[in-house]
Amino acid sequence: MGRVTLQTIADQLGVSRMTVSNAFSRPDQLSSELRDRILSTAHELGYVGPDPTARALARGTAGAVGVLLTDSLRLAFTDQVATEFLGGVVQELGPTGRALTLLTTGTRDGVEPARDVAIDGALIYSCDVASPAREWLLRRKLPVVFVDQDPVPGITSINVDDRSGARAAAQHLVDLGHRRIGILNATVDGPAGIVDDPLGAATAHPQRQRMLGWLDALDAAGISPIVAQASGGAVDDSREAAAALLATKPRPTAVLCFSDVFALGVLRLARVLKLDVPADLSVIGFDDTPAARTSEPALTTVRQDVAAKGRLAATALNAAIDHASSGSPAKVRHHVLPTELVVRETTARPRSPRATRPSP
Repeated sequence: MGRVTLQTIADQLGVSRMTVSNAFSRPDQLSSELRDRILSTAHELGYVGPDPTARALARGTAGAVGVLLTDSLRLAFTDQVATEFLGGVVQELGPTGRALTLLTTGTRDGVEPARDVAIDGALIYSCDVASPAREWLLRRKLPVVFVDQDPVPGITSINVDDRSGARAAAQHLVDLGHRRIGILNATVDGPAGIVDDPLGAATAHPQRQRMLGWLDALDAAGISPIVAQASGGAVDDSREAAAALLATKPRPTAVLCFSDVFALGVLRLARVLKLDVPADLSVIGFDDTPAARTSEPALTTVRQDVAAKGRLAATALNAAIDHASSGSPAKVRHHVLPTELVVRETTARPRSPRATRPSP
């Protein structure tokens, strides 16, 4: 079959071209049954809808790029890592005149943002691989760049060296003499609370790479950590998993956390439990957010340059868009940015058994 158009679908169903067009752009004009039939036929024929970029401007450019951010707009405004990343993206986009459009998964009034919004390309940032929005962006064959995702052939990716950073954090605790170590990881779709299979439960790229790094150092030292997972990315999301971790007997003398946000939640819980940090409990985060530097005590963490990651991602996407508009193939690269352990005030040698206070 040749190129599939609106008319192709109309002929297949015996309706007008305008009716098919309305199914994509004016769904309120059709019954839900008819629209479902049209979309189902379009899917079977491999048609994803009218090109929103072409509809936006006759010259074929929308002047905007999309960011698919963990399927949640809330994190774009509440998470320090996400906001710093977006700041780096905007800084690089500024001279190009391209605007930034935040995309989410979900259809409202018949509109699927990742499918219908006019954009020239997209950054897919720390996103569930099963996300429908991610699938729409790939099906549209737009220039895309993966950020904090497993690299795939043919798509430029930007990651940080999560594994080395996590390994350094775990080795720091081992060198201090800790042997009862807990891990508080994040999960996209796995179980929350204590888990028996930490690697099997860590399916997303950063979570898995950090788990591999922690286990690199702990396995070499003969240490079997206690692992808990938390859903979401906010302090409140991690409270239950952190409580389960610190309730284990014997209680861990140190906790490795997926993020500074989780680590700050552990510090808050330690205060509630009247545990001294770092004498009773050492805590290490990941990211080196502003909150990590100003917390009391100041948080030991793994630094990643989030703003640089945003700038590099935007630079790569700008290049991919420019190559696509000129018809020349873009060079695909897989970038890995360095990480660095920053030792502050939340880690110390564990109390000696004689001096250790009983678990509350």
